[in-house]
Amino acid sequence: MKTTHKTNKQQYAYQVIRSRILDGRYPPGHKLVIDQLARELKTSAIPVREAIRLLEADSLISFKPYSGAIVTPFDEQAYLETLSVLAVLEGFATAESSIHFPHEKLEGLRVYTKLMEDALEQLDYSLFSNYNKEFHKLTYKYCTNQFLLEQIHTTWERLGTVRQQGSTMKPVRMKRSVIEHYQLIEMMEKREDPKIIETFARNHKLNTLKAFLEDSQQNSI
Repeated sequence: MKTTHKTNKQQYAYQVIRSRILDGRYPPGHKLVIDQLARELKTSAIPVREAIRLLEADSLISFKPYSGAIVTPFDEQAYLETLSVLAVLEGFATAESSIHFPHEKLEGLRVYTKLMEDALEQLDYSLFSNYNKEFHKLTYKYCTNQFLLEQIHTTWERLGTVRQQGSTMKPVRMKRSVIEHYQLIEMMEKREDPKIIETFARNHKLNTLKAFLEDSQQNSI
């Protein structure tokens, strides 16, 4: 019984810390103070310490000399590589899904896109990123290749370990992304050739990568 209780506390600490990292409340470089977290989560330091070890295995937390546990710093190269792969996977999955996509579900895509617009107006970039992810999950929901969907999920998980939500997309790109979403919805509604949809969906993701690279180059000048 004690072992189960200890495990539950460890799992709870793991889920809380993980969610705060992925939604941006704990940004890259943020220092994690075990005693402080233990008081906040109303537990001892042991479950928190074990949860942090699990998060280190997930690459979400790193140990820095003289500082202890910190949220893993942004890894630009890993971000670029992961987003490139995600563009290819999502492009193909969206094309496959478009063949079976129910017309009545198109309204769901419009709702997510409108929510993205609202989040952008409120300058809530983390919320924008969350709605963006939900939008794309729905676009490829009706893909029948389950292995492909598993790979997309894994790639999204990896993307979450190398960046803070919303931190790599700028307002100009966000506005353009919303426009592209409406274009994709229209293409799916008209049952465009899957190959055309695949190219558009892939380029949509690569456009975000391109905008990030352009911004990085300008900041380095």
